[in-house]
Amino acid sequence: MKPDLFEAPDYYHLDDLFSEEHLLVRDAARQWVKRDISPIIETYAQNAEFPKQIIGGLAEIGAFGPYIPEEYGGAGLDQISYGLIMQEIERGDSGVRSTASVQSSLVMYPIYTYGTEEQRKKYLPKLATGELMGCFGLTEPNHGSNPSGMETKYRDMGDHYLLNGAKLWISNAPFADIAVVWAKNEEGRIHGLIVERGMEGFTTPETHNKWSLRASATGELIFDNVKVPKENLLPKKSGLGAPLGCLDSARYGISWGAIGAAMDCYDTALRYAKERIQFGKPIAATQLQQKKLAEMITEITKAQLLAFRLGQLKNEGKATTAQISMAKRNNVEMAINIAREARQVLGGMGITGEYSIMRHMMNLESVITYEGTHDIHLLITGADITGYQAFK
Repeated sequence: MKPDLFEAPDYYHLDDLFSEEHLLVRDAARQWVKRDISPIIETYAQNAEFPKQIIGGLAEIGAFGPYIPEEYGGAGLDQISYGLIMQEIERGDSGVRSTASVQSSLVMYPIYTYGTEEQRKKYLPKLATGELMGCFGLTEPNHGSNPSGMETKYRDMGDHYLLNGAKLWISNAPFADIAVVWAKNEEGRIHGLIVERGMEGFTTPETHNKWSLRASATGELIFDNVKVPKENLLPKKSGLGAPLGCLDSARYGISWGAIGAAMDCYDTALRYAKERIQFGKPIAATQLQQKKLAEMITEITKAQLLAFRLGQLKNEGKATTAQISMAKRNNVEMAINIAREARQVLGGMGITGEYSIMRHMMNLESVITYEGTHDIHLLITGADITGYQAFK
């Protein structure tokens, strides 16, 4: 096992802009990744297995609901701290970051924001420690970019709701204890429901044969006449805006996480280029490799500045959905391009599990699609600046 020699690039000295708390939070996550993720992640990715033993460590570094108030088990941190944690975790692996993102932004966030005080107290502390793990059910077999067309429905049966339908491409589904599920009532209005494992008719078959996010557990959510207690309805917001609000938080985390994957690819390529000798000199001394590396650090720096400013806007309550879409789209595209360029720097060695680049590249093929595809985010920006929606 190769040692984790990662050194984070900071070409524009962003560390000077972070608070002492930001740096402490980030460095704790960075050291945890070096100690508990880097030594094992290639094996788990090769075996297409999620390393469940890391759940406790994710909780310890505050990766589960870091911005949730302490009274509910969260760390009470700001949005930049959340972003930095996601950056460091995705530097280790996008699939591991997905696990944390889902738990934080797609499970804890809606329960805290849309739930009752009883729901907050019942679920949030256990989600924060990893005692409970959750997943988020929005995407369906026939409805991805158009979630408003969802077919999952529930009926009021008097003393409970009866839920029927199916969700697809659900991170954490195979082992999740609860699912925040979005479904239409009899009037066609979308609401969130907390569905617990063990409810009769609720199953979570795992999705196999993935070339991407292989160290993350993905599955389906199947609801066959599931009786959901009425107290499990999230009452404070309904309509499509409710799940999309959760996705805003998750996409924001992705905009930071993608930087971590790009940093790792860049650092690996830079280190290799300095050590690899061809024609009597390191390949880092050649113009073409310097071009690749210079472009990588430029794009990483631009993405860092974009994410940092977005974090400030999030902290001030000013970040818009369109601004978040821009950062998610730009930063993931940046990361996937850097992964591809970094792979070329390593030549044939770049495709092996001895280095992280090919794993990052495959993972990012999912990240560029999920929680809003690359093209949909482009059209969100387009609609925002022109006033016309081109995707309806």
